[in-house]
Amino acid sequence: MTLVRRLDEGGLTTLTLNRPEKHNALTVPMFALLRQHVADIAAATDTVGCVLLRGAGRSFCSGNDLAAIAAGEQPPEPHFQARVIEELAALPQPVVAAVHGHCYAGGLELALAADLILAAESARFADVHAAWAMTPVWGMSQRLPRRVGAAKAKELMFTGRVCTGREAEAMGLANSCWADGAFDGAVEETVRRIVDNSWFTHRMTKRLLAETETATLRDGLAYELAHSGALGPDAADRLARFGRG
Repeated sequence: MTLVRRLDEGGLTTLTLNRPEKHNALTVPMFALLRQHVADIAAATDTVGCVLLRGAGRSFCSGNDLAAIAAGEQPPEPHFQARVIEELAALPQPVVAAVHGHCYAGGLELALAADLILAAESARFADVHAAWAMTPVWGMSQRLPRRVGAAKAKELMFTGRVCTGREAEAMGLANSCWADGAFDGAVEETVRRIVDNSWFTHRMTKRLLAETETATLRDGLAYELAHSGALGPDAADRLARFGRG
């Protein structure tokens, strides 16, 4: 069984965590496969315009596999998983996480690496590091506050409480939430809208946002003026289509 499946269709690459019997609990072999997929996608900007990250079965991802940790599983290098998640976040293409069922701890850190998080009503988000006397090393302490604000992030991290998909949407953790029956269709519509827009613009937008994340407004505006790519190679065709009505 392939632990992380890849499907390419019409400019969209879907990566599916594939340990449904374990709620897609994360192991080192899963991260190794994910890293290879991410590297391949990063080099495929001409054929991949958007990346969709999903989980097979009843959950997106229940987090790090505690049984594997207890059994002594070791990564091939220090901070291996954190680096893979950072490489996912740094992809030039937009990354969308579609979350249903469990999205706990390491699974939430994985989802937070996405540019957009789309939630089903069945989604359940939680940071349970404190329940196991663990501290986050895959980005939780940095990405969660940037999504929901420091006070709300502290609440979630200190209490470990479980949030519904609707709660995640209300606090800004998820961009949108849909009823389970409408979820797959809404996800498909969202990612197809992304794919239909200019891939050049998406890549430039991600670069501008990443490079100015800690800049002042003045410095950020100056950076945009100096480094924006202006019109992309597909601009003329898009403008011509607009002119034809």
